[in-house]
Amino acid sequence: MKFAILIPTYNEATSIVELLDALSILRERGTYQFDVLVIDDNSPDSTAEVVKERGLPWVSILKREKKDGLGNAYRAGFTSILKDPSYDQIVTMDADGSHRVQDLPAMFAAARSGRSIVLGTRWIPGGSVVNWPKSRQMLSRSGTRYASLALGIDLADLTGGFRIYSRELLHSLNLSEMTATGYCFQIEMALASHLAGARATQVPITFVERINGVSKMSRSIVIEALIQTTRWGVTRRLRPNADKLHYVK
Repeated sequence: MKFAILIPTYNEATSIVELLDALSILRERGTYQFDVLVIDDNSPDSTAEVVKERGLPWVSILKREKKDGLGNAYRAGFTSILKDPSYDQIVTMDADGSHRVQDLPAMFAAARSGRSIVLGTRWIPGGSVVNWPKSRQMLSRSGTRYASLALGIDLADLTGGFRIYSRELLHSLNLSEMTATGYCFQIEMALASHLAGARATQVPITFVERINGVSKMSRSIVIEALIQTTRWGVTRRLRPNADKLHYVK
């Protein structure tokens, strides 16, 4: 299989260098084939220019006009990368170091053909988080548990963004009909994948809270996710087939 790793960025000039260095080491091992697409939302700190200066032939840049939300950045990346039929699997990964390169081999190994999704998961045996207070851990666990119950999806980390989607799965989804961003984007993609009948594999990962830079997480994003997840859950119960018609081609 050949993988494409999508990395959205906004003011990540420092962390993206560290991430690309780690990916270079993994790539040199030659066990797995992958390229990288950096999706930059016109970062004021010149993240895209920093990436370009690295001169890595396996790294390309999709430069967008403005900061427009995580979901929109990823959807633009999906649209771009799916034009190249050589990629079998599409990885989503944060630029800030919270998703560890050393967890990628296990996730690569779990990737399957057909409609499939691999979820890097914090809240299963073997998974963990670093540099999070107990209150933050409880909030994340509670949020994903609520989403799982509301949507009827038996997965342990619906808000996590470290994932691998098969090409076939992404082709089966109405990506242009999706509008969610932030936490909501991750939940919406998990819901759409579930409705498409994707085979889901959960791989334990260690999530590391960023040390450098500024977190993109905010209270408004959490509230938005709670409200939207509740709406999706109600819709699923009142009109069970409506969301499948919306998300799956």
